[in-house]
Amino acid sequence: MSSKRTKSRCTWAESDPLLRDYHDSEWGVPERDSRVLWELLMLEGFQAGLAWITVLRKRDAFRKAFKDFDPSKVARFKERDVERLLQNPGIIRSRAKIEATIGAARIYLEMQKTGEDFAGFLWAIVGGKPIRTQGPLPAQTPLAVEMSKQLKKRGFKFVGPVIVYAFMQASGMVNDHSPTCFRRNTIGRK
Repeated sequence: MSSKRTKSRCTWAESDPLLRDYHDSEWGVPERDSRVLWELLMLEGFQAGLAWITVLRKRDAFRKAFKDFDPSKVARFKERDVERLLQNPGIIRSRAKIEATIGAARIYLEMQKTGEDFAGFLWAIVGGKPIRTQGPLPAQTPLAVEMSKQLKKRGFKFVGPVIVYAFMQASGMVNDHSPTCFRRNTIGRK
């Protein structure tokens, strides 16, 4: 009699093959590329009020609609681009979130212009290395509140502490894999 071993993973990732793949290959892996972090933060903002699986299912359409989340291209979007995006059924069609993404691209470029690296700015808030958590997962933490405050101070929108904490988890700034998850000890030590 053969027994098939299954991987133990975070329970939130068990319900859907797309979530499992995202969990197993991306979620919680420390990301230090500024553009990739910016894309992830923008997608987390679009997720506000919705389930993450909704964003994952639309991620390819988002990438196409937002020019692969190239801040220099998105920053040049005008009202006609907003109207085009509002007609795109492949993405989450929220004027406020679309306009926030365009504004965030401009902020990102301004930070870059003044010599401030987006990844360096974010990672400095968490002390430069992933934080390994213990116990039940919070919806937000004091560091998420601080990062939210710093992002808002620069003009970013849809960056409340709950969204920011989800971003910190996804980007590997926080290792919130459950203690029994096979990924907990394989990532987050960079």
